[in-house]
Amino acid sequence: MARVTVEDCLEKVGNRFDLVLLSSKRARQLMENADPLVPRERDKDTVVALREISAGLVNEENVDSFEAKNIDYGIAEGDKETTV
Repeated sequence: MARVTVEDCLEKVGNRFDLVLLSSKRARQLMENADPLVPRERDKDTVVALREISAGLVNEENVDSFEAKNIDYGIAEGDKETTV
């Protein structure tokens, strides 16, 4: 597996600040079970997100189009605990 660097990603994204926003948004989608666009290869979600960005598969225009799979954890509305 090739190592992903910030410089690789900056070629695709305008600046470091936008890279942080984009990669964190995509990593969050992956944590919520969105399908990865590159082989996971036992990498963490943040690394997968950066690999997708450096490959040009995820950018600021299309990041919102990747939705996470809905997961039903079996918690009914009445079963949720409430705090006072």
